[in-house]
Amino acid sequence: MKSKTYRVVLIEPSPIVQEGLKAVISHCRGFEVVGSVYDMHHQEEYLAMMRADIVVLNPALIEFHRRNTVKNMFEGVVLVALVYSYTDHEMLKQFASVIDIYDDQSKIDSKLREAVIVNNEQDELVSEGNDLSEREKEILVAVAKGMINKEIAALHNISIHTVISHRKNISRKTGIKSISGLAVYALLNKMIEQSEIQ
Repeated sequence: MKSKTYRVVLIEPSPIVQEGLKAVISHCRGFEVVGSVYDMHHQEEYLAMMRADIVVLNPALIEFHRRNTVKNMFEGVVLVALVYSYTDHEMLKQFASVIDIYDDQSKIDSKLREAVIVNNEQDELVSEGNDLSEREKEILVAVAKGMINKEIAALHNISIHTVISHRKNISRKTGIKSISGLAVYALLNKMIEQSEIQ
């Protein structure tokens, strides 16, 4: 790992947990807590202002309807979950690492380092060309509209196996596996509007 110091921002509602985590991270070489907030209000502006590299976030703060798009809400930063109650396993897949409330300093240190490494590997994949092809965009729009594989295959005159292959590529490139998450992705990227116009 590079000798750079990673700037960490905490998003955690409990002042006691926040202060304890700050104290632990202050002993982790290469990591510095540069700020902390108690909720998700204005987090984008705050993170930009603090120039955060890593966000340690309590997933309980994410509104239910936004749980499949957590990664998209924190683009450009390494996202680490701080968990001390039940959290949906699918949601946790969006985080580079997960810190448990019972982890000691050495475990937290290694999990932060692991998160940076995982993030760097994902950046390399993105730089290899993770843009969706035109065909993948068409398949994504069909999935977002609730079509099943057989219907998508008939619409685009391709085999069901080809549809499945495209869907796997779409999930890999976007990092989103659920149909509802893909639908939100298509809406946010104005893919559905574009297809309706054409």
